[in-house]
Amino acid sequence: MQTLRGKAAIVTGASRGIGAATARLFAELGAKVVLVGRSADAIQVLADEIGGVAAPGDVTIYEDVERAVGMCVERFGRLDVMVNNAGAIAPIARLADSDPAAWAEAADVNFKGVYHGLRAALPVMLAQGGGTVVNVSSGAAVRPLEGWSHYCAGKAAALMLTQAAHLEYQDQGIRVVGLSPGTVATEMQVLIKASGINPASQLDPSVHIPPEWPARAIAWLCTPEAAEFAGTDVSLRDETIRRRIGLVG
Repeated sequence: MQTLRGKAAIVTGASRGIGAATARLFAELGAKVVLVGRSADAIQVLADEIGGVAAPGDVTIYEDVERAVGMCVERFGRLDVMVNNAGAIAPIARLADSDPAAWAEAADVNFKGVYHGLRAALPVMLAQGGGTVVNVSSGAAVRPLEGWSHYCAGKAAALMLTQAAHLEYQDQGIRVVGLSPGTVATEMQVLIKASGINPASQLDPSVHIPPEWPARAIAWLCTPEAAEFAGTDVSLRDETIRRRIGLVG
């Protein structure tokens, strides 16, 4: 993972959970990190802690993502890694009970947020001759879950964006890959537990992996060792993958 040393990276949804853990790890590995999130104070505190750059913004607004890419290029001269991590699970509700505006807002984060990250990053990466995009996915991309129609549909759409970007740019030095981390001990799991809907809400908290695990997986996906997975979603539930990353013996 030392291949990240000196690289410039953007992490969305960086105020907490997987995003914050990824930003910290990237900085520890010597990368220069731009943190994107709606919680301006939280990302500023973390940016100061790791020596990164805070770029407050909403991934559902293209201009905010474009601004973050511009900040990265202005500050570091390039953009090597784009981590589209921002995601939303609330409000959890069956379709007939869902609020249309809230449903659309969550779907926009999970789907359009990934598109905006790709659209803003790809021209820079193409101009410099290469780059890596990691889209944080979910098993929900291929499996419907009660009450999660917005999340499942958004993640399924994001998976198709991963595949489409791979198809279009794999021969131009661009690696686009998804990571399905499984259940992670983040605030999202608190919301899922509170909903009481579908089997995911019944899981014991002890089964959730720490956010540092998907952070390490994201860093690993940026290395030459993971090149074979371009255009796919890699599942962190897979023991073989965990072993290759070094998460299990």
